[in-house]
Amino acid sequence: MILAIDAGNTNIVCGILDREQICYSWRLSTDRFRTADEYSVLLRSLLTAQNVDPADLEGAILSSVVPTLKRTLADAAAIITGKECLIVGPGLKNGLQIRIDDPAQLGGDQAAAAVAAVEQYPLPLIVFVMNTATTVSVIDEKGAYLGGMIMPGVKLGMEALADRTSQLPQVSLDGPPARLIGTNTIDCMQSGCIYGSAAALDGIIDRVADALGKEPHVVATGDMAEWIVPYCRHEVSYDRSLILKGLLSIYCRNTKPGRRRKK
Repeated sequence: MILAIDAGNTNIVCGILDREQICYSWRLSTDRFRTADEYSVLLRSLLTAQNVDPADLEGAILSSVVPTLKRTLADAAAIITGKECLIVGPGLKNGLQIRIDDPAQLGGDQAAAAVAAVEQYPLPLIVFVMNTATTVSVIDEKGAYLGGMIMPGVKLGMEALADRTSQLPQVSLDGPPARLIGTNTIDCMQSGCIYGSAAALDGIIDRVADALGKEPHVVATGDMAEWIVPYCRHEVSYDRSLILKGLLSIYCRNTKPGRRRKK
C-alpha cells in the first residue's frame, strides 16, 4: 500500500492505495501553518482509525498546488512511511505527451487527473478539476496533452460576489438550487452559481469540440464537481477519486513493487 496526497488551496485529499485500488480516503482543510510533525500526527491518527499500520506502507506520492506546503507534506509523508516521498513534477515519469509551452508549469493535480483519465476513458478528452480554481485539460485522440484553461472556481466566485458587493450575503452551496428562476436573493445567487457554472462547462465543451473537430469524452473531479455536473446539458462523467487514481498510476510508473518494512 502507498500513501497518496493531493494538496489544494482549500482541501487536502489523502488516500491509502494498493497497486490496484483505493482502500481509504480522507479530506482535510488546508492549513499552511501546520508543520510536518503536526501533519504526520494527523495522518497517523487517520491511519490508526482505519487500523492501517504505517509499517505496511511502501512509500508515498504527493501533488501540490500550494508551494509552501509541498516540502512540509512531503516531509510528513516521509515521517509516516520512512521513505522519501515522490513529488509530481519534472523528473517523474507520467506517460503524458505534454505539448504545452513549458511542461514544468503543468499542475500536479492536473497531471494526475489527466493520467487517470487517459487510462480509463475514451479519447479525445476534456478533464475538469473543480476546486478553488477550475482547470480544464484537453487531450487529443492520440493521447497528447494539448493544454487547457484556468478560471475562478465555483466557491471562489461566490465568495468574491459577497465580498465585493454591499447587499449580497455569503451563501452556502449545501444543496441544489430551489429553482432555476430565483425569487429571493439567496435562491438567485445559488441558481446563478450552479446553473451559471454548468453553462460555462457546456460552453467550453462545445468550443473545444469545435477546435478538435470531434466530440470529446468529458470527465470532472474536484470538490465542486458533484454539485455542478448534474446540471450540465452535456454528458459529463463525475469521478471523485480521479486524482488519487492518477497519483497511484504515476507512483507505479516510477517504482517497483516494494517489500514491507520490518516492524
